[in-house]
Amino acid sequence: MSVEPRFDELIHPSTRLSLVAALAAADWADFAFLKDRLAMSDSALSKQLATLEKAGYAQTERRLDDGRHRVRARLTDVGRSAFAGHIAALNEIVADVRQAPADT
Repeated sequence: MSVEPRFDELIHPSTRLSLVAALAAADWADFAFLKDRLAMSDSALSKQLATLEKAGYAQTERRLDDGRHRVRARLTDVGRSAFAGHIAALNEIVADVRQAPADT
């Protein structure tokens, strides 16, 4: 199945791109795992997740687990599709550069 390349300005900033890539690798990811993996503060991670949620790219779930409040996140189908299109667009850019003749 081929993915249509679509550069996505929402995903492109490096912090958000790293977050979406981490979420793409899992069904659900715990907030603590994402925070450690991406070396982000609670507030920065919360802000990025809220931005992705507002766009319909991510979903968060707050639940009580062993008496502690836990947050986990996942990409929605829309988010996964946007990420796949963005990666395809980046791959096209890289391929175009590699195929360009060198100026000598």
